[in-house]
Amino acid sequence: MAVLKEFRDFAVKGNVIDLAVGVIIGGAFGKIVESLVNDIVMPVISTLLGGHIDFTNLFVVLGNIPEGIPRTYDALKKAGIPIFAYGNFITISINFIILAFVIFQMIKIVNKIRLIDTPAPPTPEDIVLLREIRDSLKK
Repeated sequence: MAVLKEFRDFAVKGNVIDLAVGVIIGGAFGKIVESLVNDIVMPVISTLLGGHIDFTNLFVVLGNIPEGIPRTYDALKKAGIPIFAYGNFITISINFIILAFVIFQMIKIVNKIRLIDTPAPPTPEDIVLLREIRDSLKK
């Protein structure tokens, strides 16, 4: 029973719950960034590069392709054929860069809010007494 009580105390601490909420929101936010990259950024980059390039289908086959298997990323992965998928890496790298930039901007905003809302710490009592003594001596 002591273990259950200890586990309950651990699980309901504020930090653990905050972490759980952060992980859930981070997962959802990651999906939003992935959609942004796949559905908005990558088509624009593809068009700017002169055509409708699907970055996920940029790869080099490292093995032999048996007959009947289409030469697409998904089909080759399902067939277990080794491929060097540099296009998928480019897409995931762009996801990371956008996600890191957005998180950086969010942290900057939170830090500014903290600086604005943080009241000045109270003056320690010994400093207050020393000031009173100083002021009394000046009089």
